[in-house]
Amino acid sequence: MGARRTDRDPIDISVSREDGRVVLTPIGDWVTDNLAQVDKRLRALEAQIGERSAVFDVRRLGRIDLAGAFVLGRTVRSCDRPHVHFEFIGEHSVAQKLMAEADANSEVCPSSHPPRTLLDIILTRSGRAVMHALHEGVETAAFFGQLLMTFGRVIMNPRRIRWNGIITVAEEAGVNALPIIALLAFFIGAVVAFLGANLLGRFGASLFTVDLVALAVLREFGVMMMALILAGRSNSAFTAHIGAMKMRQEIDAMQVLGMDTFEVLVLPRVIACIIMAPVLAFAATMAGLVGGGLVTWAVLDVSPSLFVARMQENVPLIHFWVGIAKAPVFALAISLIGCRQGLLVGGSVQSLGERTTASVVQALFTVIFIDAVFAMIYLELDW
Repeated sequence: MGARRTDRDPIDISVSREDGRVVLTPIGDWVTDNLAQVDKRLRALEAQIGERSAVFDVRRLGRIDLAGAFVLGRTVRSCDRPHVHFEFIGEHSVAQKLMAEADANSEVCPSSHPPRTLLDIILTRSGRAVMHALHEGVETAAFFGQLLMTFGRVIMNPRRIRWNGIITVAEEAGVNALPIIALLAFFIGAVVAFLGANLLGRFGASLFTVDLVALAVLREFGVMMMALILAGRSNSAFTAHIGAMKMRQEIDAMQVLGMDTFEVLVLPRVIACIIMAPVLAFAATMAGLVGGGLVTWAVLDVSPSLFVARMQENVPLIHFWVGIAKAPVFALAISLIGCRQGLLVGGSVQSLGERTTASVVQALFTVIFIDAVFAMIYLELDW
C-alpha cells in the first residue's frame, strides 16, 4: 500500500517542449502550504516562457486549491497579457475551473496610475469638499422642511406638544449653560476693554473705549458667545443622545409603536433652544458689559455710573436688538444640525464619533455664515 500524501510532501513542475509549445507539468498537491517550495522556480519560468504559448499537462497533478491555481496560471501571464486562455493536456476534476476563476479575479501586475501633481490633488479634494458641502446643505434644507411640516401639524393640535421634553431640554441646554456662557462673555468684554484702552489711549481717545465695548458686546460678542457655546455644548449633546438611541434601536422601537421621531425627539429640542437663546444672549451681553466696565474702571478710572451714562448717550438701543435678533436664528440652525446628525448615526461607536464631530463643525460654520449674512443685511439697512 502506497504512503498517503500530506501537504508537506514535495511538489515540482517539469518543463518540456512539444510542437513549438512549452509544456508545463505540475506534479503533486498544489495547495497553499506547499507553494513556497516552487515559488522561486515559477518566477524564473515566467521570464523564460515570455510570449511563447504554453500548455498545462495536468495528468500528474494531485490536489489543487485557488492559491495553487493562481501561482500556476501566473507563470504564463504577464503585464502585457494579464488574462490568457489556458490549454490543458489530460483531465482534472477542478484544475481547469480553479485556474479560470483565479485568472478572472486577479491581476498579475498592479494597475499603474499616472503620477498626480500637487495641483491635481488640491483641486480633487477641493471639488469633493464643495460637492459634500452642497449635498449637506440640500439635505439640511430638506430636514428643515420636514421639521416645518411637523411643527404645522403640532400647531393644529396643541395637545401633541411635549412640554415636559421642552422644559427638560431648556434646563439642560439653556439654564445649565448659563454660567459658562456668562463667564466667557465676561472675559471677552474685559479683553475688548483692555485692547481698546491700549490702542485708543495712544490717540488720546481712551474714553471711546466705552463705546467700543458697548458696540462690540451688544452687536456681536454677546450673541456670538451664546451661539458658539450652544454649538459646542448643546449641539454635540443632541447628536450624542439621539445617536445613542439610534445605536440601541430605541428609535426603531418608537417607529414601530407609531411615534413620530420628529415630534418626539427633534421638535422639543428646537423649540427649547429657540426659547432659551435670547435669554442666554441677554445674559452674555450683560456679562460682557460688566467685564468691560470693570476693566475701564480699573484701567481708565471710568466709574460704573459714567460708563452707563456714556453708553446710554452714545450707543442707541437698536444695537441691543440687532444682536438679540440673531439669537433665535442661531439656535434654530444649531439644534437642527445637531438633531439631523444624531439621526444619521449608524450602528457603531465610530459612526457616533464621526457624526458628533461633523455636527459641531457644521454648526460652527453655519453660525459664522449666518452672522456674515446678518452683517450684510444690517449694512444695507444702515442699522
